[in-house]
Amino acid sequence: MNFTRWSARLPGTQRRTAAAQAAIKARAQSSGPAHADRSEGEGHGDESSGTSGGTARDAGGAGGEEGGVRGSRSDPEPGLRPDARTGGYAGAHVATQPPPTDTEPYPQDTSPPPESDARADVTARARGGAEEPTGPDTQPPPEPRAETPTVPGARGRPRSETDPPPAKGDAGTPKTGGSGGARAPRQRGGIDALPVHDLLGQVPALAAIVHGPEHRIAFVNDAYTRVFGPRPTGAAAREALPELVELGLLPLMDQVRRSGTPRTVKSRRVQQRQTGTTSGVPAGSSGAPQAGVAGPKGAAEGGASGAKGATRPEPRRRTGHYYTFTCTPITTSDDSGVLIFAAEVTDQVEAVERLRASERRQREAAVTLQRSLLPQELEQPDDLRVAATYQPGGTDAAVGGDWYDVITLGAGRTALVIGDVMGRGVRAAAVMGQLRTAVRAYARLDLPPHEVLQLLDELAAEIDATQIATCVYAVHDPSEGHLSYASAGHVPVLVRDADGTVRPATDHTGPPLGTGGWLHTSGSVPLPPGAAAVLYTDGLIERRDADIDEGVAALEAAFAGATGSPDIVCDRLLRALGITEDHDDDVAVLVCQHPERTGTDAELFHNAALDLLGGTEAAPRARAFASGVLASWRFPVELRDLGVLAASELVANSLQHGTPPMRLRLRRTDRRLIVEVTDGDDHLPRRRRAEPGDESGRGISIVATIASSWGCRRTPGGGKSVWCEFALPSA
Repeated sequence: MNFTRWSARLPGTQRRTAAAQAAIKARAQSSGPAHADRSEGEGHGDESSGTSGGTARDAGGAGGEEGGVRGSRSDPEPGLRPDARTGGYAGAHVATQPPPTDTEPYPQDTSPPPESDARADVTARARGGAEEPTGPDTQPPPEPRAETPTVPGARGRPRSETDPPPAKGDAGTPKTGGSGGARAPRQRGGIDALPVHDLLGQVPALAAIVHGPEHRIAFVNDAYTRVFGPRPTGAAAREALPELVELGLLPLMDQVRRSGTPRTVKSRRVQQRQTGTTSGVPAGSSGAPQAGVAGPKGAAEGGASGAKGATRPEPRRRTGHYYTFTCTPITTSDDSGVLIFAAEVTDQVEAVERLRASERRQREAAVTLQRSLLPQELEQPDDLRVAATYQPGGTDAAVGGDWYDVITLGAGRTALVIGDVMGRGVRAAAVMGQLRTAVRAYARLDLPPHEVLQLLDELAAEIDATQIATCVYAVHDPSEGHLSYASAGHVPVLVRDADGTVRPATDHTGPPLGTGGWLHTSGSVPLPPGAAAVLYTDGLIERRDADIDEGVAALEAAFAGATGSPDIVCDRLLRALGITEDHDDDVAVLVCQHPERTGTDAELFHNAALDLLGGTEAAPRARAFASGVLASWRFPVELRDLGVLAASELVANSLQHGTPPMRLRLRRTDRRLIVEVTDGDDHLPRRRRAEPGDESGRGISIVATIASSWGCRRTPGGGKSVWCEFALPSA
């Protein structure tokens, strides 16, 4: 409890306070300056009273309060009466207001005096310097205790062992504004007061200062020493700082010193010396655990302070640390040097490496997915030679949705497909896989190209409404010698004739798949023996700094001069268009050639056809024609009989269910025999099970049984075609 404030609440003290304040006010009004001089003289003349007042100010606590009260009791003011009950004078009390301006000022002290000091000082001045009375009721003033102030505002916490030592001249004793003089200012350890060497020595980054043309060492901080070891001052950097030589910083330091421009070298790998350090903290310091020491006593005895028996996990060992070095010029009137500052960026470098590894794994997964969805081995038709290549984008480009395919349709016809799904990554590859599977399913229906794209358009919208894709679907018919195609927003197909002329197939191109609301159409370009065609994606010709038409023109020029097998042509086109492993887009290329047959190869490829007008004589004519042709092609007797039977059944089915004109066509390749009949009716036959009593319905079943495969399709000009194939025996 604060004794000063508690004593002021006592009834006697309150009466004395009121009387003292009234007396001070009356004397100040009546006496004027003369009374002030008398008060000053009396204060100087009474040494004991002045000492008591000064002691009260120096004590600043209960002693000062008591001293002031004693002073008021020893010299009562006029009009005050003794109070036997309290042992003092009625109306005398410690003043609570500051003294008048004409009184003696406080000793030199910039801090405000404590509350009890002010009261004691005013009370002493109210006494007018009278001597303190002596008697049995009078007690000597208490000794001042400057080290333990009692005023709440001046009371401080006890000084601990961890506190910094007091400033010079302070002696650990706070001054309370007594007669001892002004309070000494406290010395502060701010950063702005540190010397440059001390400041650099405390930073955790590596710092070194060299000067002169030989870069002699002027200073290295503790962090530099922990990493590279101690370095002698004054030694040349080439001999004393071999780490800078290995990092190639000496030429950079020469350049910085000459030009006066800072230079930075980023993310250099540094091998730290083996000094028993842990995370850059020297062994034996307070921040690094020593070998065999677990920390506190409880932890050393088995982890009693934490989980008992738990061991501290060892930090992950690093093979090297990475630093970014900055060389800054330092110039004085007599010398010049370089400040070498190195900040550790190991965590950043490792984070970047982890990010790159994650991106690399994701890219490898997308490439693996896409390659697994692409055909592992292309089907090789009898009449075409085909080759394809896929080149994924560089490491900075995500995998796209390019795909290609070759599908044999039967009767010697071949479908060529290439497409590109918008977007990149696993999602684009997944959509591509679904579209490729759908294309193969629709191709088995042997539909015209535009109908296949129409079905794909609807499917692409169902797979993902936000995804679109471009596609070209083309069908080669060797019997007719042309390539029919349909395009959905894709780049044009290029066809090269036997004389080297290149023609782009730019007609019959519709919007991309997935847009909907468009009726695609089919077109046709000649592809006779000796001709070739190339199907590709936009990554082959599209450049950010050039128009796509320029890319198409460059591809036409490269394709016109590209000769050799389809594999060689693919490689030459990639090189001619500048496609490398760092290309910013993935590329798919499909090359097909319709070779000319000469010599022995020409004897393995034959065609024969017979036009039938209908009537009862059509079937016997067809059997006789097939028998003679197959005999001339030197087929075995068994295969020849099967071919004649198949031709007879197909012609009979056409005579019964079709309309003229009808045509029988026999075709031989190096691997199969093809029998095909066309007519003017577009109703496709179906294989069905005939009942024992049925007189018809067994022709298609017989053909499907004896042949390797069979099928039917609608012809572009109207009508249908029904065909079957027989595999030739291997030689």
